Amino acid sequence: MNRNTNLLYRIFSLLMILGLSLAFATTAAAQKKKKQKDETPPAPPANFLPDEQRIDSLISEMLGAWQIGDIEKLHKVYADDVSVVSGLWGPPVMGWNSYLASYQSQRARTHQVRMERTNTLVRVAGPTAWASYQWDFAGVVDGQPTTAQGQTTLILQKRGDDWVIVHNHTSIIPNSQPTGPVNNPVQPAPANKP
Repeated sequence: MNRNTNLLYRIFSLLMILGLSLAFATTAAAQKKKKQKDETPPAPPANFLPDEQRIDSLISEMLGAWQIGDIEKLHKVYADDVSVVSGLWGPPVMGWNSYLASYQSQRARTHQVRMERTNTLVRVAGPTAWASYQWDFAGVVDGQPTTAQGQTTLILQKRGDDWVIVHNHTSIIPNSQPTGPVNNPVQPAPANKP
């Protein structure tokens, strides 16, 4: 081999070694970066929120599940030993299974449900909390457009890391419509002039 060819061969070999070294270094750096990325802790779960916010979110979950008929989500927020007092004249409903039967009977008659919540107040005292809110309902019940308003008070317990509803007391505000004639002053008829 002549001297120029030998020099070119060495330069080519050096470039190949340099290129392979860069390729391996890039792959190693990418694997290290991926490993570091995989070790990044996930976002904190909801139980790192203050209890008042967790309970407010739980109420939203419950109302959403109630509106769309999602029994699994409802059961997630209601304790198995829940007691429910409704706005209807009837005895308290005791236990999840009894509540579920009552809910399913009511839900079968109700369509196009919209429930809005306002004026929510949440208080926490250790492993017990209570929440009160007003609600506005609109839907089709037994084929008739229906609206109602009411108030609900929930009692919740912290069981493990989760809050669950152990008591639900809901009151319906009656529509106030006059039952008799309204007192309107009678206007005297104009006197006839001769």
